[in-house]
Amino acid sequence: MILHPGILALIVGSSIVLAMMLYAGWIGVRVLRRWDFDSSSAEQLTLERETYLGSTLAISALGFQIVSALLFLFTVDDIHELFVGAMCATGSLNANPIGWTALAVKVLVLIVSPIWIVVDSLDRRAGDFPIIKLKFLALLLLVPLMAADLVLQIRYFTGLDPQIITSCCGALFNESGSTLASEVASLPVRPMLVAFYLVAALFLATGVACLVSLSSLLRYLLAGLSLLILVVSLAAIVSVLSLYVYELPTHHCPFDMLQGQYAFIGYPIYFFLFAAVFFGLLPGLLQPLRRLPSLADLIADSEVKWLTLGVVSMLAFVCVASWKVIFGSLTMIGY
Repeated sequence: MILHPGILALIVGSSIVLAMMLYAGWIGVRVLRRWDFDSSSAEQLTLERETYLGSTLAISALGFQIVSALLFLFTVDDIHELFVGAMCATGSLNANPIGWTALAVKVLVLIVSPIWIVVDSLDRRAGDFPIIKLKFLALLLLVPLMAADLVLQIRYFTGLDPQIITSCCGALFNESGSTLASEVASLPVRPMLVAFYLVAALFLATGVACLVSLSSLLRYLLAGLSLLILVVSLAAIVSVLSLYVYELPTHHCPFDMLQGQYAFIGYPIYFFLFAAVFFGLLPGLLQPLRRLPSLADLIADSEVKWLTLGVVSMLAFVCVASWKVIFGSLTMIGY
């Protein structure tokens, strides 16, 4: 099991990532203790050079973590054939429940990693490193998250036993069950569709409004809607949208759509969803940094790109997610 190429890539890659983050974190500790931009001492000059090394290591490590989230999904789906009773990634994750925790950590890393990369880019472009201590403090907080990611993956993959008879999506996302997954799967179709398109429309309207207005309140509202659309969209995928993808009124799995028999439609759906959430969060999260003179213009210029990408990603997500709803052969009569 452990010799599967995807598993080896994930464990070896995450081990290297942790080593890089630990070294970058050590540089961060020195920055927090000794950084003085107004000093021209040899120690400060050496530290300035080391910060570029630390940033480069962190960017490379976090960049791999972004890709590894996709690789993790692909791998757990690919190994489902090794387990009796498994038909997709759900069965693989159920074969060792630690996998669900590992997936949750992967999703968290997927969201926070690009945010740190953006903050680092702004800090370096400003010239006077106005938030260098803040970004390295955040980096130190990310190190335990990277360690947890590695440990959980090792425990998950080494704990898999091909002799285990596992349960798959039909049991987990069963409308008559009592679990959280079952409750989400049993949400009524029409109200969920209304909620999904309503929140998406609010996101798009707020994003466009931010493009023509400098209001901080709108940007905070967009950040809140980004988190809301993530929750609502994931619930809609399980309860409604998956039904149209599979053209079965009882099939609620959010992972089967990643398979070739469904044209891999799950990948663009999840990619555009997380892209929209990420770019929607940025203007609100970084709004307090606009108070710093050296960052104000940089953030103002970058916001236009973030907001545009957020709106475009949301439009793409809604279009891809709605394709089967509009043009599929399933008609949800009586729901």
